[in-house]
Amino acid sequence: MEQVVTVGIREPRQAASRFASLMEELRRLVETAGGNVVQEFSQQRDRKDPGTLIGKGKLAEVGAAIAEIGVKTVVFDDDLTAAQQKNIEKILKAKVIDRTRLILDIFARRAQTREGQLQIELAQLNYLVPRLTGAWRGFSQQVGGIGMRGPGERKIEIERRYVRERIKHLKAEIEDIREHRGRARGSRTRVPLPQIALVGYTNVGKSTLLNSLVGKPDEVYADDKLFATLDPTTRRVKLPAGRTVLFTDTVGFIQKLPHDLVAAFQATLEEAKEATILIHVVDSIAEDREDQQKTVLDVIKTLEADKIPMITVHNKADGLTRSQRDVLSRRGEILISGRTGEGLKALLATIESQLDDKLIEVDVDLPHAQRALLSDLYRTAHVLGETTTETGTRMRVRIDRGNWERIERALSNGRKHAS
Repeated sequence: MEQVVTVGIREPRQAASRFASLMEELRRLVETAGGNVVQEFSQQRDRKDPGTLIGKGKLAEVGAAIAEIGVKTVVFDDDLTAAQQKNIEKILKAKVIDRTRLILDIFARRAQTREGQLQIELAQLNYLVPRLTGAWRGFSQQVGGIGMRGPGERKIEIERRYVRERIKHLKAEIEDIREHRGRARGSRTRVPLPQIALVGYTNVGKSTLLNSLVGKPDEVYADDKLFATLDPTTRRVKLPAGRTVLFTDTVGFIQKLPHDLVAAFQATLEEAKEATILIHVVDSIAEDREDQQKTVLDVIKTLEADKIPMITVHNKADGLTRSQRDVLSRRGEILISGRTGEGLKALLATIESQLDDKLIEVDVDLPHAQRALLSDLYRTAHVLGETTTETGTRMRVRIDRGNWERIERALSNGRKHAS
């Protein structure tokens, strides 16, 4: 396991608890990337040093420490400019990685779909363009490890022109895949099922929750690591009254998420934008859960998905004390546990109630020749009553307008063919 030293700057008027949360998150990011934090350095200053971020005095302190303990990798919690990275590497004579590079490294490991892999490579190249200098080439010849996966290890003599051509090619390929996904989504909505997107901070238990809703513990990969899953996963789930909805597990968010990284998982974020309802999953036992909630809401607003109805649930309720439960319950929060299944029936009932608000109640006469539509109606509507008639089946249903218009068209086409 690669030994790592981390460095962070506490901003003016930043609460000590929030800074501690950011540094703890950085430690977990390092661990997710395969490293081990052996020492942490922090500094409080009014403004960041334009040349070295933390100033030469603090940098000398870091340099002395890594020389003594033999560490060759230093990870900064802040993003570094190309000039800062060059200066710091020259002084420390070590591999220097900033927060963005570290996250890109994790993404490069975790992306499974073709689009996800292309998006990560595109983000990596956009990150590397301003750093393509002689110093960077020499640096990239060092032993690999954290922060060195992806395009950086492919060609040391890589040129800016080649990178820009590659970026252009990647964008075109990603757009082709996106158009294909749009067509697939279009075919999926021919039988419009409500889309429920699970959103939340990374490692709040969204994948475990989806597994519990599906009733299969190993259906979706889940792990106690940041960014355990990057690519969107969609599964069918039945609501209490029998209707089917689609649940999508989306990538988790983190604090200080750079813009390029938002683009890097555009596929999963598009699923959130298309959702009928968002389920904001909160880690109820996280000490910084309020900061985590704010981060998620800020990203959702950036995606222009903040107008979609949202249900907030507090997951991992099985880890709460009685007094903690009482506080959240008095606030009217929904408590669930994806691990034990606690509260999931109530959550599904809440989702069903919100969806029901948009339903219309209609009578349907199904001729014998179109009885095949019966299963369609049971899947997409609330069947309130069903009777057999001489000509077929009469039903009273509550259904959303999109599905009712589709059923009406099918009935109309059937009558035309019959005549």
